Amino acid sequence: MSNRKRKIMLRCPVTEEERKLIEQKMALLPTSKIGAYLRKMAIDGYIIYTDLSPIKEYAKELQAIGKNINQIAKRVNSTGSAYKEDIEEIKEKVAEIWRLQRRILSSLH
Repeated sequence: MSNRKRKIMLRCPVTEEERKLIEQKMALLPTSKIGAYLRKMAIDGYIIYTDLSPIKEYAKELQAIGKNINQIAKRVNSTGSAYKEDIEEIKEKVAEIWRLQRRILSSLH
């Protein structure tokens, strides 16, 4: 080891599934040495970070809307009739879903 160019050893435990994925990606390149592949990826690879917190917030809002619509559906099922207010509330909730969807899509650009 004293005459090696690379004297510092890095270790990174992986699962069997992760190892298979690494090997699959490595097979796409003209290398059979995992050390060379991992070194190249660690130095020259790039990371794409996506902040998903706005989407998580939208998901919470959508969940609340879904609960409201479920409550209306239960009321309609128990009484056997739908009231004009129920229909209007559902229309409002659907419009709110579309607004949220547009916000989500515009935040991804």
